[in-house]
Amino acid sequence: MKITDLKCAIIANSPVIRITTDEGITGWSQIETPKPYVKPQVLQLKDWIVGQDPRDVERVMRRIRVRGGFKPFGSAVSAIEHALWDIAGKALNAPVYRLLGGKVRDQVRTYRTLYQAEVPGGAEHTPAGYKRWAEYGKSLKGEFTLFKLPSAFHSSMVKDFPNYFYGEVQHDAPFPYPHKGTMTKEGFDHLVACITSARETLGKGYNTAVDAGPGFMPLDALRLAKAVEHLHLMWIEDTVTGDYSPYVNPDVYKDVTHHTTTPIHTGEQIYLRQHYKALIESHAVNVIGPDPCDVGGLAEIKWVAEHADLHGIAIAPHGTANGILGLAALIQVCATMPDNLIAFEYPARFEPFWYDITEGFDGMPVKGGLIDVPDRPGLGVNLIAKEAKKYLEEGDENFFD
Repeated sequence: MKITDLKCAIIANSPVIRITTDEGITGWSQIETPKPYVKPQVLQLKDWIVGQDPRDVERVMRRIRVRGGFKPFGSAVSAIEHALWDIAGKALNAPVYRLLGGKVRDQVRTYRTLYQAEVPGGAEHTPAGYKRWAEYGKSLKGEFTLFKLPSAFHSSMVKDFPNYFYGEVQHDAPFPYPHKGTMTKEGFDHLVACITSARETLGKGYNTAVDAGPGFMPLDALRLAKAVEHLHLMWIEDTVTGDYSPYVNPDVYKDVTHHTTTPIHTGEQIYLRQHYKALIESHAVNVIGPDPCDVGGLAEIKWVAEHADLHGIAIAPHGTANGILGLAALIQVCATMPDNLIAFEYPARFEPFWYDITEGFDGMPVKGGLIDVPDRPGLGVNLIAKEAKKYLEEGDENFFD
């Protein structure tokens, strides 16, 4: 079997990858929804994989792995790897989890990130707003038991709360990440009050994580972690470095982690296992959150999970914008992970029409916060060309040809 073509199309702002073979088997995958700009990076890898046997996944990956980097520049390589596993599984009429060593669980737990804009009537960054936020989460279909709240430097709180930190507020910035600095007492107390409100509203039977940065100075990160120890959060995420940071800083994280009982989490931006080595082996954090769409693929995230398990570190894979194909990939690989798996982040940010243009999921698959691991060949989800064509952007009309 040989790869004959690699294509990438944008569907609803999400890059979708299609790899075809001379035996008529097609592999599908998806890149995070807000990354249409990586399409050229995907296509420039075509010459490196056409003519290769897609079933030799690692052999193909050795040709292209060096052409990736920290988020967002590992996404093209990662998505190609997912599509290769999809083809390999279909060729053997087996689900991808069997090719990754077999499943160790029949159901995988997923957690839900709650977004300010999705709450009916809005949920401002105030204790009352966080109460509405938590109540909304409890009402969601799927009966999720673990929620994550974007807050602090990972939210508009930086802009919305006056005198939040000692730094310049960039009101026209597309993301809050350019903000970094020491927090004021007023900003710090407000943040703690908001987190406390959400945690107390959720009550028994639910767990809470906070996505807080990056943007914290290390001392403020430690002060926050200690101030909420009594809330028993599942973790605080990306305080010092994290989403889109092109570096890790494990030594700085270690100074925070080793002085609090609140679990500290990071890692969604990291590309390849080599860049997790120091973070894991120095016990710089308690929880890592690699994203299979950024870390280098499914085999890569499993290697990272196993290395973390050897060092007593938990894993909660990132995946908020990975789409329906990314969801399929997360289910397959998480079914094979060691017992340090907490839960993966449910890709909630895709429109319902994706269920109409794909086959594999009959609607939202979460029940009681769990998803059954499917036995369909490959990743278990395929695009329906006739339906998906309706959503292609101009210039991508030949995607299914």
